[in-house]
Amino acid sequence: SWSWDRTSWQTYATNLSAFPAAQSEHLQQKMSENGALPLRGKVLTLDTMNANVKKVDYAVRGPIVQRAVQIEKELKEGVKKPFEEVIKANIGDAHAMGQRPITFFRQVMALCTYPQLLDDNKFPEDAKNRARRILQSCGGNSIGAYTTSQGIDCVRHDVANYIQRRDGGIPSDPDNIYLTTGASDGIVTILKLLTTGEGRTRTGVMISIPQYPLYSASIAELGAVQINYYLNEEKCWSLDISELQRSLQAAREHCNPCVLCIINPGNPTGQVQSRQCIEDVIRFAAKENLFLMADEVYQDNVYAEGCAFHSFKKVLFEMGPEYSSKVELASFHSTSKCYMGECGFRGGYMEVMNMDPEVKAQLTKLVSVRLCPPAPGQALMDLVVNSPQPGEPSYQTFMKERTAVLSALAEKAKLTEEILNTVPGISCNPVQGAMYSFPRITLPERSINEAKAKGQAPDMFYCMKLLEETGICLVPGSGFGQREGTYHFRMTILPPTDKLKIMLNKLKEFHQKFTQQYS
Repeated sequence: SWSWDRTSWQTYATNLSAFPAAQSEHLQQKMSENGALPLRGKVLTLDTMNANVKKVDYAVRGPIVQRAVQIEKELKEGVKKPFEEVIKANIGDAHAMGQRPITFFRQVMALCTYPQLLDDNKFPEDAKNRARRILQSCGGNSIGAYTTSQGIDCVRHDVANYIQRRDGGIPSDPDNIYLTTGASDGIVTILKLLTTGEGRTRTGVMISIPQYPLYSASIAELGAVQINYYLNEEKCWSLDISELQRSLQAAREHCNPCVLCIINPGNPTGQVQSRQCIEDVIRFAAKENLFLMADEVYQDNVYAEGCAFHSFKKVLFEMGPEYSSKVELASFHSTSKCYMGECGFRGGYMEVMNMDPEVKAQLTKLVSVRLCPPAPGQALMDLVVNSPQPGEPSYQTFMKERTAVLSALAEKAKLTEEILNTVPGISCNPVQGAMYSFPRITLPERSINEAKAKGQAPDMFYCMKLLEETGICLVPGSGFGQREGTYHFRMTILPPTDKLKIMLNKLKEFHQKFTQQYS
C-alpha cells in the first residue's frame, strides 16, 4: 500500500540504500506524489560552495593552533607529555597571556553594562561621568541598544578630537570616522569597496611580505589579486621604494593595482617606519594613483631608541596640499593592541580621507547592512581616545598602569632579541615595535627534505615538532610569506617576563637538538 503518511515515507526512505535502483526510483516517485520531500544530495558541498572561501588561509589560527588545543585537552585528561602546559605565543592576545586590564576601562565598562553601580561610591567620579555620557548617547540609555551604523555620535567626536591632538592640531572631521568591529572589520570593508573588474582589470592589492594573514585571506575571499612587495630583512625589515616599483610594474602585466597596504608598526616583523619612509610611500602612492590603507593598530607600541610613531595622516598633511588634497587614505586603529589588549571587546575605528562623496555614501550604506559595531566595543574605544586627564581622580592610577604595560613590553622586546641571537642558526632583528619577533631560522637540509616528503613547509614541520616536544605554540613564517629559501617563525613577546625567559630557553634547547638530529 502507498497510503502511508509523510513521516512514514521519510522513515522508510532511510533504508533506500538497500533497494535496487529501480525500486529506489519508484519509491521516490511515490514519495513525491504523496507530498514527501524527494531524496537529493546536499545543496552545500565542497564542490558547490564559494570557491574563494576555500582559498582563504589564516595561519595565526591554523593547523598548529588546532593541534595545540588538542594537546591542552590531552593534558587535562592526564596524558603524559614532556611539558606541563601549552604556551600559546602564536597570537597577540595580551589578556590571555596574563596582562591585567586597565582599571579605569573596566570600571567604566562595568558602569555601562550595569548602571545601578552609578550609585556605588566605590567608583571614581570621572569613571561615572564617562559612563553617563556614553549611556546618554545610547537608545534608551542602554548599551544593549543598537547604535547608528557609523557609530555612537559622541564616540566619533571623541575619536576625531584624539586624532587632532595626536597629530599636532591637524583637523579631523567626525563625519570621516567610522567605528568598526576591531580594525579587521574596517580593513575588509574598505577592500570590498575597492575590489572590482575581471581578468587584467581585476583590482590588485599591494601587501608587504611578510604580512598579517588578514590581508591575504581577505584578498582571497573577495577574489582580488594579491601583489607582494618584500620588506628588506637585512635592513631591519625596512621598506624600499624600488621594491614597491618593481612589484607594481610586474603586477600591471596581469591586474589593475589600486591599493597599497602598510602596517606600521609592523606585524609580524616589528619594524617602525621612519618619517622619511612614510613621505616616500605617500609620494609613490600619489605618483602611481594608489589608494593608501594604513594599519596603525600598534601606534603606542614603539620601544627602540631613535624610533617614533608617525601617523600617515599627519605626514600627509605636513607634506602640503599637493598631497593632502589628493591622496586617498584610510587609517585604522583598535582597542586590541597597544597597552589596552582588549581583544574580545572588538572595538576599533577607521578614518577616511579624500574619499569621493558618492563612494562615501556607498560606504555608509555598506556598514548599515550589519546594523552597527558592538556597542561595548564602541564604548571601550571611547575610553582609549578619552582617557583620564591630569586632575581627574583616575589619572595617576591610569598612567601608572599604562606605563607599566608599555615598559614591560619594551623590556621583553629587548630580551627576546638578545636571547634568540645567542642561538646558532637563529637570527633576530631588533623588535622596534608592535608585539612580535620574526626571527630567521637556518634549517638542516635533511629536515627540509623530510618536511617536503610530508607535504609540509619546512618551518611548519619545525614549529609542529617544537609544539609536540616543548608545548610552545608559534606560527611558521610560511603563514605570513617570506622570500624563497628563507624560513622564520612569529612569536609574541606577550608572556610574563619569567615565563618568556623559560620559553626562550626551551626554544634555544630545542633548536640545538633539532639541528643535531637532522644534521
